[in-house]
Amino acid sequence: MQTMQTLLPEPVKRLAAWCVVALLVAGVAAIAIWLVITFRTAVTPVLLALLGTALLGPLYRRLVRMKVHPSLAAGLTCAAVVVVVGGAVYIVVNALIESGDQIVASLRQAAKDVAKYFGAAGTSFDDLAANSKELLSKFGGTAASGVISGLGIVAETTAIAVLALLLIFFFLRDSERAVAAVRSLVPRSTADTVEAMGRRAFEAVEGFMRGTTFIALIDAICITVGLLILRVPGAVGLGALVFVGAYIPYLGAFISGAVAVLVALADRGFVIALWALGVVLAVQVLEGHVLQPVIQSRTVQMHPAIILLAITAGAGIAGILGMLLAVPVTAAAFGIFGELRRRYEPVGDPTEGPGGTASGAPSGGPGS
Repeated sequence: MQTMQTLLPEPVKRLAAWCVVALLVAGVAAIAIWLVITFRTAVTPVLLALLGTALLGPLYRRLVRMKVHPSLAAGLTCAAVVVVVGGAVYIVVNALIESGDQIVASLRQAAKDVAKYFGAAGTSFDDLAANSKELLSKFGGTAASGVISGLGIVAETTAIAVLALLLIFFFLRDSERAVAAVRSLVPRSTADTVEAMGRRAFEAVEGFMRGTTFIALIDAICITVGLLILRVPGAVGLGALVFVGAYIPYLGAFISGAVAVLVALADRGFVIALWALGVVLAVQVLEGHVLQPVIQSRTVQMHPAIILLAITAGAGIAGILGMLLAVPVTAAAFGIFGELRRRYEPVGDPTEGPGGTASGAPSGGPGS
């Protein structure tokens, strides 16, 4: 076996070693993904709390530098989150309620027009309305079960949000204590390396959240200004919806943009709705071709193609939650890999001695 290893070229040995490392990492990642999916009810609040901590960390640290007690600073930070998120939800819901009847009326009229010009006999919107009692009796059980499932999802989402908020408070307040606990659990010789890896991973997640927030703010401002120019009602609320939806890649932008177009259709008519659609598409093109590649590739320090592949893989594994977590998890992995590479990659040419000079050249004495 030793003879076989000596016969192999050095590049082949390195390739074999990297293949073994890749297989081990893939196996650990597969087990980790399986555990996350299996225990997603308990893991989801922790992951969301880590994202929230990464986003709110700068505000918390600023409060601490202002001599605010850590517990009070963490509480004020969480209270600010509740105020901002609650205000955004109130604005969005209020805007949708005000224009809800108009949206339904516009959709009803659009359905009538489509049925009039393209529908066959007996398939118009009025025919469907006339047979509504029969449809309700036929599908009543399914609808009831759907309502119950919807209420269960709302209750579960609320519980996850509350638990994530509480975890954000503890993560912010006890971050240094958590670092000390991790250092106590690992061997002393590797404690510094483990801490550096954790900090690099968290810095990568902070970069993702910072970049996403900046992109979401630009999207919300641009769409709000466009809707205000078009005199679409509830433009501020729709802008808030765009801001919140920007944290969910692709799907959030689609939903918020569709709501904006529907509100424009309901209140301002078909032509203004087309203009609103143009504004939404223009902002999405700006985000996809300028903001995402430039901002995220710098804050996350990953190529845009890797970001796109990560989002696609996350969506295939865990749906919307996977899309939300794919990029920060990948960024954290890249941060850990970069830290390991920085610490263990040999510095300088292999033929150089410890002092950075050639092994056969004089270096000014044995101690230099």
